[in-house]
Amino acid sequence: MLDNNAFVFENVFYSYGNQEVLTSVDLQIGRNELVWIVGPNGGGKTTLVKLLVGLLQPERGTIKVLGRDPLHARYGIGYMPQHSHFDSHFPITVEEVVLTGLSDRNTSFGRYRKSHRVKAIKALNQVGLGAVSSARLNELSGGQQRRVMIARALASEPELLVLDEPTANLDMRVEKELNQLLLELSNSVTVVMVSHDPAFVSGAVQNVICVSRTVAVHPTTEVNHDFLTNMYGNDVRIVQHDRQGEDHHHE
Repeated sequence: MLDNNAFVFENVFYSYGNQEVLTSVDLQIGRNELVWIVGPNGGGKTTLVKLLVGLLQPERGTIKVLGRDPLHARYGIGYMPQHSHFDSHFPITVEEVVLTGLSDRNTSFGRYRKSHRVKAIKALNQVGLGAVSSARLNELSGGQQRRVMIARALASEPELLVLDEPTANLDMRVEKELNQLLLELSNSVTVVMVSHDPAFVSGAVQNVICVSRTVAVHPTTEVNHDFLTNMYGNDVRIVQHDRQGEDHHHE
């Protein structure tokens, strides 16, 4: 029977040495949701994501991803880490970057089957970059390069897409376009995005996972200026977009 949950954490703990980073995490997210993970720097967001994708193992508790242990679910997970950099001087094309997302599927760089290239082009089309597949990566704008990295994570046709800081250092217009793309992708895949920036997309994101050593899940209707001020302090911004593309800014 299909597990209707994308992932479930039950009483999960994790520490680095003597420093406990995550305490008694209970979390349940359904399939085909668009979810935002927020929290202050050092609050445990990246640790939570590494546990989710199987890069770390919990000290206590259990984690199920797509109904399985994260390590056994890894081929169902598309992951874009916080730092996904390619040397700007390295002569690599957009398509070749996306193909590296399939490099653990019994391939080596430069030796891909036709089926792999079909998947790469499909992923590029999903992010609106199919027309520039043969361009050099360094010829693209910052926003386009971020889409390439998302396509790289999509190339394996995952059921769960996990993006760590996908909107970092992007201007507001490009950030809005990227958020719309992620909303569209969530029609067919569960999308989890991590940000230290408390800006969010209301009406698009179903749930906000707030991480600050402990974890709580809130619907976006509960996440207002007072809520975020309590979490981040007074220096906070909220950017809200509805599904029709209207936006209201509160500083």
